[in-house]
Amino acid sequence: MDLYRIILVDDEEEVRKSIIKKIDWNAAGFQVVGDAENGEEALERIEALEPDVVLTDIRMPYMDGLTLAEKVRQRFPSTKIVIFSGYDDFEYAKQAIKLNVTEYILKPVNVEELTAILKRIKANLDEEIEQKRNVSLLRENYRKSLPILREQFLNDLINRRVSGELLAGRLSEYDIPIAGAQKWVAAVIDIEPAEQKEGKELPLHQEADLIPISVMQIVEEKLKDYCRFTLFTSNLGPESGMTVIAAIDQENTQTGLIDVLGDICKETRKILEVPITIGIGHRCTDLLNISDSYKAAVDALGYKAIVGIGSTIYINDVEPGDGGKLAFDSRDEADLIAAVKFGPQEKIEAAVRRVVDRMNDAKVHFRQHQAYMLSVANCIVQLIQQYDLDMAEMFGEGRDYADTFTVIPKMQKQEEFGQWLLPIALRMNQAMNQERDNTMKQVIKEAKQYIQDNYQDPDLSVEKICRHLHMSPAYFSTMFKKETGQAYIAYLTEVRLDKAVELLGKTDDKTYVIAAKVGYQEQNYFSYVFKKRFGVSPTKFRGAK
Repeated sequence: MDLYRIILVDDEEEVRKSIIKKIDWNAAGFQVVGDAENGEEALERIEALEPDVVLTDIRMPYMDGLTLAEKVRQRFPSTKIVIFSGYDDFEYAKQAIKLNVTEYILKPVNVEELTAILKRIKANLDEEIEQKRNVSLLRENYRKSLPILREQFLNDLINRRVSGELLAGRLSEYDIPIAGAQKWVAAVIDIEPAEQKEGKELPLHQEADLIPISVMQIVEEKLKDYCRFTLFTSNLGPESGMTVIAAIDQENTQTGLIDVLGDICKETRKILEVPITIGIGHRCTDLLNISDSYKAAVDALGYKAIVGIGSTIYINDVEPGDGGKLAFDSRDEADLIAAVKFGPQEKIEAAVRRVVDRMNDAKVHFRQHQAYMLSVANCIVQLIQQYDLDMAEMFGEGRDYADTFTVIPKMQKQEEFGQWLLPIALRMNQAMNQERDNTMKQVIKEAKQYIQDNYQDPDLSVEKICRHLHMSPAYFSTMFKKETGQAYIAYLTEVRLDKAVELLGKTDDKTYVIAAKVGYQEQNYFSYVFKKRFGVSPTKFRGAK
């Protein structure tokens, strides 16, 4: 295993050199990647070098070891912290324990003791990494998580959140036996309150939590001999309930399935003395569209007040002719928008393909096709306007959206609509990516200007600038470093020191006045940072000039 990275923090250079020299770091499993004289400097080093362990003294100027430990805990929670102190102070130790410090040791540092501590930390780090990498343990955790993952996948499927590329693989991986059918039907099972009868109450009724399990057993027993199916609990808010997705093959029919589900209603009432109502949706010929069948099944349950409870309710019986609808609903719209906004190209192509396939699957009048195409086009136009994209550029040279709403109704084939939609979606994605890049550049430009205007503020932290920019500190720090090549703290320090040099050359102000003017509350720390960059103190720098 690679050596772990460690940083040493102590305000006494001799102590740092002594510890670095005396310890056989490689033998202990570590490499010293840096050192620092105080907590302020250490934070910069930690951000840049990403050590596994920070070994720090408590008593230091500018920022002590406990404050450093607190900031490291907040920003780099997985980093191990070892504190050493020349003071056997119970209060220090108590604070260290509160901060979840890994080790607390007293100076002078004994080589054998520190080596033993480092080896102990290495063993703990090894164990943590081994646990995370352990294939058999991962496999065991995966096996335990499989029912949850399976349930989540099926909920994503009925909520139209599964892509065509993932579908077959997930069905196989989670052992869901419904692939490759001619059509599919969703049914939702609603368990009604137990019937109150005179005489002895069933023990099961006193254990209400067991009723769904008993119903599930009856459903599985009855359906397993008729068709391939999967049974799970849906978690879509008020529509939660036991859900069946049944595969209809050559050897069975939807009518037969409805009969079996009706028998399940009777059997449950007879055995458990609990009525159940089953809503049954339209059939669909593409499993990716099973959400339509599921929604229709939920809608069917809404007719309980009219039809009554304790039996099946097939949506076609209560809403005849509904199977012929073609609508660009909110889920379709969300899928297309997400693909256009975030890509990649394969996802955009798949989303456009789904839009066109819906038209192919629906046996409806041509005017309904036209209405559907116009709904999709309207969605695209709204997205273009929302992101302030160039309409003519998105639709192609020489065209605008007015032309579009004229041309679309004249399209005779679904393929023509797909050929129109795909290049527009790809151009929009490219333009949005460019806009995001430009926006980030603008944000960084604004951040730099904010620093120029407020570098005198000693509390000009990442958090403060992010409140001004309405961004999260973690994302801002990453983007700032990506755009500028510098960490935020390093950039701010550079601005402050450049201003200090300017003031040293143009004014007769004392060093402590200049320190305050460029955002340093402590003159000593200002002198320390200045000397670190320029090699001389501010006073000598001015004298040399």
